[in-house]
Amino acid sequence: MRLPNILLTGTPGVGKTTLGKELASRTGLKYVNVGDLAQEGQLYDGFDEEYEYPILDEARVADELENKMKEGGVIVDYHGCDFFPEQWFHVVFVLQTDNSVLYTRLEKRHYSVKKLQHNVQCEIFQILYEEAMASYKPEIVHWLPSNVPEELKSNLDQVIKWIEEWIKDNN
Repeated sequence: MRLPNILLTGTPGVGKTTLGKELASRTGLKYVNVGDLAQEGQLYDGFDEEYEYPILDEARVADELENKMKEGGVIVDYHGCDFFPEQWFHVVFVLQTDNSVLYTRLEKRHYSVKKLQHNVQCEIFQILYEEAMASYKPEIVHWLPSNVPEELKSNLDQVIKWIEEWIKDNN
């Protein structure tokens, strides 16, 4: 594998898509938004009425991604991470946002009150960070703050530097 696979994870609204698309643009790596992939392929296993979202068919998503991941050079963007095979990723970046910033971002997306509160609570309790730490070797899991545009620039620089080092060390 000549290029690394990267997972961007975190609560909805923390900036995974913005970071992932910009990383792909600057590095030439392939960007995969799992939500878009699922929507395009109708990779669902029902609908959660309480929180108003389609339930991902995780096995079908993994099957859909498998060949891409073997090739390497893929940035995967998704809020969950425990169903992806551990060997797929060389690094995992968990984006985190202050609750007040996250609340405003999700409010602009017109999330229902219940869905908004659920996602803010997930961020407060660092559910996605804990999931990443439990699903992957702790040394490959990194936390990135994602509150303001300056942090986006810093995160881009940090991840690009990581990619360059990985390429140097593995080719």
